[in-house]
Amino acid sequence: MTASVADIGGNLCAVRERIRQAAAAAGRNPNEIRLIAVSKYMTVAHINRAMEAGQYCFGENTVQEAMSKLSRIQGPACEWHFIGHLQTNKAGYIPENFTWLHTLDSLKLARKLASHCTATGAKLNLLVQVNISNDPAKYGLQPAAVVAFVDELLQEDLPGISLHGLMTIGRRESSDAERHGDFSRLRELRDTCAGRYGESLFRELSMGMSHDFETAIHEGATMLRIGSAIFGPRPVK
Repeated sequence: MTASVADIGGNLCAVRERIRQAAAAAGRNPNEIRLIAVSKYMTVAHINRAMEAGQYCFGENTVQEAMSKLSRIQGPACEWHFIGHLQTNKAGYIPENFTWLHTLDSLKLARKLASHCTATGAKLNLLVQVNISNDPAKYGLQPAAVVAFVDELLQEDLPGISLHGLMTIGRRESSDAERHGDFSRLRELRDTCAGRYGESLFRELSMGMSHDFETAIHEGATMLRIGSAIFGPRPVK
């Protein structure tokens, strides 16, 4: 069941300690890893409690749910990440409400986002979503298509949007070896892109969720999208 509001602070402490330990085991600095608390299906009270515990970076999966919550969040400014699949007809909601979009997967979407950035004066950081395991049930570019996609995207020099790295969703049912393999391949693809286009465009690796984030840290994740380990299992919708 979903964690009670009172549990969230303790859960966050436990997750942060697991991040610290995983980073130490991998010889990494935990300060280079951003924890994104995935607040999908969570109430404003849950988010406010996480903020009281020092968490100011949150991820939402759907435009409709996010818009119902963002205006009701009180307190210090949060950094909002849109981490779900985004339809182009909803692109207009993103630039002024989110700092990051993790799920860029088409030039059409990039053009729409840039158009809305131009109209509003907003800036938006982007990650390209990669279907690293070639799972037909998942969104994202096939790994072999990423370089050609980035070539086209950068040639268009779209205003208001800036590329910063890659994102993937790990396989839910997989062995430890498969998880390591998938995340390692994404890191290698990121490194290839950094060598081709410059490290400043490919610093970030968004990978790792509640069930696999320690593996992702081992393989170089810089952004973790963690929900149930903080907020408890999602309610059935």
